[in-house]
Amino acid sequence: MAVAEIVPADIREWRGQAVVDQKGHKIGKLESVYVETASDEPYFATVTIGPAVSVGLKVNSKLVFVPLDGAVLGPGYLKVAFARALVKQAPSIGVDDVLPAEAEPEVFAHYGLEYATGAGGERRLARR
Repeated sequence: MAVAEIVPADIREWRGQAVVDQKGHKIGKLESVYVETASDEPYFATVTIGPAVSVGLKVNSKLVFVPLDGAVLGPGYLKVAFARALVKQAPSIGVDDVLPAEAEPEVFAHYGLEYATGAGGERRLARR
């Protein structure tokens, strides 16, 4: 996957900016970037969604994963190539957590992406 418009140093500067879907609907805010370990290229972003209110109780925010393939940086936003509803249903982690290696296949599967570990069995993603 190549995200020609985005390089690792650039996207980190966008932390906290709005993340929108291909129709411009706001999904949440950019939290961090996960790179592919073999190439150190941006591969997924985590997006803060929430807090939500459920039956009168405030539920904590969470981070969902969205692929950066086809993403475009705009003035004050990152537009991703996936629908808001699909992203909001993506596998998630707590705002202070890091994706465990054993959860990586689920993130890829959610978007219909093929998953394989490195040749030595190492994890595929690393947070930057």
